[in-house]
Amino acid sequence: MTDNMRNQRADFTMGNLWLNIWQLSWPMFLIMLLNFLVGITDVYVAGLINPRVQAAVGFISQIYFFIIIIANAISIGTLALISRSVGADDREAAVGFARQSLLFSLFVAALLTVPGLVFYREILMLSGFPEEIRTLSGEFLRIFSLSLGPNYVLIISNAIFRASGEVKKPMINMFIVSVINIIGNFVLVLGIHPFPKMGAIGIAVATASSLTVGMIINLLFFTARPWRAVYMRGWNFSLPKIYQIIDIGWPAAMLQIAWNAGSIVLYNILARLGAASITALASITNGYRIEAIIFLPAFALNMSASVLIGQNLGAGNQERAEKLGWKITAMGSLLISIMALMIFIPATELSSLFSTDPSVIAETTRYLRINMLSEPFMALSVILAGALQGAGDTKGVMWIIIIAMWFIRLPLAFFLAVIMGYGAMGVWTAMITSMIIQGLLITRRFHKGRWKTIKFA
Repeated sequence: MTDNMRNQRADFTMGNLWLNIWQLSWPMFLIMLLNFLVGITDVYVAGLINPRVQAAVGFISQIYFFIIIIANAISIGTLALISRSVGADDREAAVGFARQSLLFSLFVAALLTVPGLVFYREILMLSGFPEEIRTLSGEFLRIFSLSLGPNYVLIISNAIFRASGEVKKPMINMFIVSVINIIGNFVLVLGIHPFPKMGAIGIAVATASSLTVGMIINLLFFTARPWRAVYMRGWNFSLPKIYQIIDIGWPAAMLQIAWNAGSIVLYNILARLGAASITALASITNGYRIEAIIFLPAFALNMSASVLIGQNLGAGNQERAEKLGWKITAMGSLLISIMALMIFIPATELSSLFSTDPSVIAETTRYLRINMLSEPFMALSVILAGALQGAGDTKGVMWIIIIAMWFIRLPLAFFLAVIMGYGAMGVWTAMITSMIIQGLLITRRFHKGRWKTIKFA
């Protein structure tokens, strides 16, 4: 039983630490890069039609992201539990958690699909969608709602394979999904023979089709050892296992909700800057786009750290788990610091790629140069947060990030920008202050080592 599982995965509980990190991290980075390229293509193709389509894609993406938060939370609980089981060579427990995660994710997706199909008009009205894009957005939302089931299964099954160390399976899958999505955007929107010209709605159809193909590929992967046992027993809900998944996953959902809600409030603060608000809002939008390239390795290493810590704790290798955590963080911090320097120096030139307005270029440059100073602390925060989540310490990560966002960043941004009158500069200062504190607090929590003794109920 255990030999089958060991033969099907890369064993991250022994061997050279740096080799373990490399084997796990490079496929994760490619997955993040592919996701990034799909997002860019969606926006680009929408822009080929008209700005209204681009606006509709942007708005719906925000709603869809909130819906997917639950799947991401389930995947974090799934990864923590399965990686521990795999590290302990407990195949039966790993398969059991995989089955329950898939069942639970399908149940949640079904609950969310119905409102998206039936009450899509009401959802769009409550979300404040402009009337001129509401009809098109409704069509997008209905198609995306139909793809919720496949997307949830894809997210959870990818987490299952990552947890077992089979990282090349989700990498291959996401490559196929991304290629289908990107090509589908062009051929369906533009009507390239032999495909029909679907116009704007082709963007949603391409996404839904690619997600469905990805789900089917992973379901086929489950027919191979050691996961074929997922299909061999009755698919009944196990409330104790689902409770364990929820107990680890719900703080991750709250964290993402709190962070994204905080980002909306931050935009609201920038909107209060009077005549300077448009420049500030354009600058942070452009700055985020440029800065996004740094987030790719950070979140790839976040996912890698989760698997490494989980498997080694499951194998009883607490000291090895800690060494891996510090080594992957050191590597990531160095890499991200170098990338930050490569943005800091040519910040003006990079800013001019996204705008021709001199005031926007100047403010975007200032945004980038200030925020690049905090990127090493961002690396500490993101990578060690992944390590803590892999250990099951999702509540600790949640509270640190909520405190940094809601008790430091937002009050300080409002005080400096609005009350003290420093404008956008006050917001940028608040952002790096909160990120530095967040990185230090998460580093302190990992250093204290309480995560080594967390027991799952």
